[in-house]
Amino acid sequence: MQMTYAEAIRDGLRVELKRDPKVYLAGEDVGPFGGCFGVTAGLFDEFGPKRIVDTPISENFIVGHAVGSSACGLRPVVEVMFDDFITVCFDEFANQAAKVRYMFGGKAKVPMVCLTINGAGVGAAAQHSQSLEALLTHIPGLITVIPSTPADAKGLLIAAIRDDNPVIFYEHKQLLGVSEDVPEGDYTVPIGKADIKREGSDVTIVAWSWMVQKSLAAAEELAKDGISVEVLDPRTLVPLDKEAILKSVGKTGRLVIVQESCKTMGFGSEIAAIVAEEGLDLLNAPIIRVAAPNTPIPFSPVLEQEYIPSVEKIVAAVKSLF
Repeated sequence: MQMTYAEAIRDGLRVELKRDPKVYLAGEDVGPFGGCFGVTAGLFDEFGPKRIVDTPISENFIVGHAVGSSACGLRPVVEVMFDDFITVCFDEFANQAAKVRYMFGGKAKVPMVCLTINGAGVGAAAQHSQSLEALLTHIPGLITVIPSTPADAKGLLIAAIRDDNPVIFYEHKQLLGVSEDVPEGDYTVPIGKADIKREGSDVTIVAWSWMVQKSLAAAEELAKDGISVEVLDPRTLVPLDKEAILKSVGKTGRLVIVQESCKTMGFGSEIAAIVAEEGLDLLNAPIIRVAAPNTPIPFSPVLEQEYIPSVEKIVAAVKSLF
């Protein structure tokens, strides 16, 4: 069935709300308003105010209450409206959600999911456009899910809600309207399993979220010059399917990593380090990262487009390896 990325997430929520009475959704304007980006539209009318809960404008409360309710046996799905606001409640993720299961010797679980939306390209300026996934991947105990397609979004969301660990689930503003055929009803995509979005033999591009779409477009351009590009989407950053990455690099001998976030200490650095440590002999050329510059995201549309990694920059990076 054709669904947009936003509709697929909504459908995944609907599947789990119907299946498990312990699941509920909470966040700012997720109720009658239908969410800041319309993702939760209609769920309030279908499930009512006890299952679809509007919260105060307090990210600390939204995430903190989810830690408590999940530890007490519920399975909350909460929304932090923008990835940028993760910084407001970082203590709840880093010092509470991520550590409860470990500190209680496995006797307490925190089966919560936090939905948040990241990404630039819509003129939302420096405080509403960031991609901060690397901050969260540094915290042991948190799972980080970051799908690039509607089908992956639905399947991974259902898997995340059923997981007994805290999951950060990333949406992207630029992907919400992307449409494709999505399986109906109950189905899952395994957490920690990468997907090859395009087969190739000359160079591997590892990208996630919106950058998968940019990389696929770059692969089309490069094919015109006889360069065969394999595009690998990790789908989840933690746990990371490093075996799939190493297998792909072993086939192509070249690696380009594409991330939307700024280059310094981005998650691409971790991927590069893994390949350098465990697969250096697989490489026929240096690893290259394509990323945003180390600057806040501009409001100016012209500067913002220059900030975001482009198809042209990806193409140039790949060609530099030959």
